[in-house]
Amino acid sequence: MEITGKKVVIVGFGKTGQALAGFLARLKAKVTVSEIKEETKLGLKTEKWRDRGIVFETGKHRALTFLTADLIIPSPGAAALPELAAAEKAGARVLSEIELASRFLRGRIVGITGTNGKSTTATLAHKILKEAGRKAFLAGNIGTPLISLVDKSRDDHIYVTEISSFQLEHIERFKADISVFLNISLNHLDWHASFDEYFAAKKRLVLAQGVDDIAILNADDRLVGGLAKEIRPRIYLFSRRKEVRRGCFLRDGWIILRDGKREERLMKSAEIPLPGLHNRENVMAAALIGSVLGVAPRSMQASIRSFSGLEHRLEKILTLRGVDFINDSKATTVDATIKALQSFDRRTVLILGGRDKGADFRLLRRPVQQSVKQVVLLGEASTKIAAALRGLIPMVEASSLREAVRLAFAAASRGEIVLLAPACTSFDMFKNFEARGRVFGREVRRLAESVRRGKA
Repeated sequence: MEITGKKVVIVGFGKTGQALAGFLARLKAKVTVSEIKEETKLGLKTEKWRDRGIVFETGKHRALTFLTADLIIPSPGAAALPELAAAEKAGARVLSEIELASRFLRGRIVGITGTNGKSTTATLAHKILKEAGRKAFLAGNIGTPLISLVDKSRDDHIYVTEISSFQLEHIERFKADISVFLNISLNHLDWHASFDEYFAAKKRLVLAQGVDDIAILNADDRLVGGLAKEIRPRIYLFSRRKEVRRGCFLRDGWIILRDGKREERLMKSAEIPLPGLHNRENVMAAALIGSVLGVAPRSMQASIRSFSGLEHRLEKILTLRGVDFINDSKATTVDATIKALQSFDRRTVLILGGRDKGADFRLLRRPVQQSVKQVVLLGEASTKIAAALRGLIPMVEASSLREAVRLAFAAASRGEIVLLAPACTSFDMFKNFEARGRVFGREVRRLAESVRRGKA
């Protein structure tokens, strides 16, 4: 791919944007960074970048810059921009960072997509491979930008890469050697025009593959499992509900790996250290990645048993007077919130709300009715959520996460759970879901200290 002398616009200047700028500067492209933030709010010095010939346009996106570019590369988290859409309509070439990286990268790519579970699956798969002695790297949305790994890439490297629908929208020749499609549910309707458009972007990961590649699909998800009939790669399935001919499934409390007539027991499902049925699916998907790359079951078993999970994903903060506080700030979709509720068999006080992504909160009615004692509402989506759940259970509204924590604790009894699983993004009140989760943990610990001192 010829880059030298081309006018390239990078949209956004976070971790990925900076990695792109460095790579493109080395290839002597004419780079312009288009960043909606004012330069003073970028939190970094731009002089060193300007010394390398990079031009900055900050404070707004300029349509002319987009229209006159040879190539536009939006950062993974860049919102849908009218300037970008107009440039694309006018014939501008838009590529994702993973597409550019794949043109230069040596080694194999494991691409993981889906609505929920990507980060957990990618992190566990990376752990399995590293602990088995493979030269594996965690890349994409959860790890290092793929473009940062190009210069030192080798043929024996494996890149476990979390991939979003946004990145898949702008691929041309990108192809994963091993793809994993975990699940699909309503999400990102603040970005995509419809669910069909969202699913179309997601399935590009497996549609791009050839007969020499491998696709790992969730057989229990009707849409994802149905892709087996329309794609070319060798297919492995995972299922909690039924046996599969080639893949991973549950039988009599055991996780079973099967490839045709050959079967191996991996481990008992009760030994999985992560709560929730959905995490069994994540473990099966990660185990299949390890299996197809030749990792022995005993090695995988040890890696899985010692996996403690990720922050902000069903993370226990502490127990206070018999009440467990659980941080699932990463539950930014209705489906993720439902799975969080299904992970526990105890009554729950649920903290819901934030910025809506076009979700149908009515889907929460049944699971809320089954296990939730009270809902504490927070953020922009409070009114919409309250309307969707009206008449089911008591609801109160909080003006801050601190107030939400205290209201939830007041409503909870010994043996119950306070669960932050908002079903919304955090952007109305916080920079990201991590910041929301950190504040939740801090406020829970503050509450515990107040209780200890007899002030709450």
